[in-house]
Amino acid sequence: MTATVWSSVVGQARAITRLCASAASPVHAYLFVGPAGSTKDAAARAFAALLLAGVDDPDHRDARLALAGEHPDVREVRRLGASISTEQIDDIIRTASLAPVEGNRKVMILDEFHLLSAQGAARLLKTIEEPPDSTLFIVLADQLTTDLVTIASRCVRIEFSSIDPVQITTRLIAEGCAPERAQEAATASTGNLDRARVLVSDEGLARRRDAFASIPCRLDGNGGTAATLADEIVSLADQSAASLVPVHAAEVAALDERIAVAGERGSGRKMLEERHKREVRRYRTDELRSGLGVIAGAYRDALVQGTAPRPDALVRAVDRVHRALEALDRNPNETLLLQAMLLELPSL
Repeated sequence: MTATVWSSVVGQARAITRLCASAASPVHAYLFVGPAGSTKDAAARAFAALLLAGVDDPDHRDARLALAGEHPDVREVRRLGASISTEQIDDIIRTASLAPVEGNRKVMILDEFHLLSAQGAARLLKTIEEPPDSTLFIVLADQLTTDLVTIASRCVRIEFSSIDPVQITTRLIAEGCAPERAQEAATASTGNLDRARVLVSDEGLARRRDAFASIPCRLDGNGGTAATLADEIVSLADQSAASLVPVHAAEVAALDERIAVAGERGSGRKMLEERHKREVRRYRTDELRSGLGVIAGAYRDALVQGTAPRPDALVRAVDRVHRALEALDRNPNETLLLQAMLLELPSL
């Protein structure tokens, strides 16, 4: 296989083609839109590497540093709290105005901009719309929010999609995972490669999926049963987050090693702790989504197999589960959401 800066980008052939064509004469700002785990963050580094090196060669010095997140002319901005802070916005504006450190181009990668407030978007609009000739922005967002529409209109939009489970399986196997575990993790990942990489070592994955699949068979129309099963689903989501413990522990250990050499000041410990909290919250929500997908799948399977006397009830059940999935985007009370859903679902 020919070495390329795009090797960490999976399942995004159309986006890569557009970015390669754009690299010869790039514009001032790009907006990468796509779900978490779609490798749009890897694509941002790859595009920065291509822009700075001028060639698709991961061994080129500029490309190698950009891909590792260590190039002095590639600035990556990640939120410290619930969203990009006022201090970070000030720093983005200031940094964008400075000349590149080494070459004639500087790339600024702004992560999770779907969480940017309306006030933050208004303050950054002028900077992203008319940066210095030497500054190029790559803005990353999981979805296009109302507050991001104006900024989006000033950027070239590049779409990223959830990754096909077959492609995730292939990548996990290439990374050394057993084929059966890779396929199981890919199926449960909902198209998120980052999640699949954690799930592949999750010993409780199969047990949790079986538990979710059993929910429709255990319903009886009783409110007490619905409440018990809702609590069980929440507990399953809580248990899934334990898979992140070894991943986070390794990152903390690596940070401690750096601190032992360079000292605590400026180590980023607080940033790491906040990121870990965000990852746990997101992982739990992803597990709920995956679990609800398994429940919907049980009703679809029954519909296809013709094992239930009322097909129309199964169609409505699938629709009801999908409405609950959509409601998760609004940060609801999970237990109440699940109880209401389960009370409306038929028993299999």
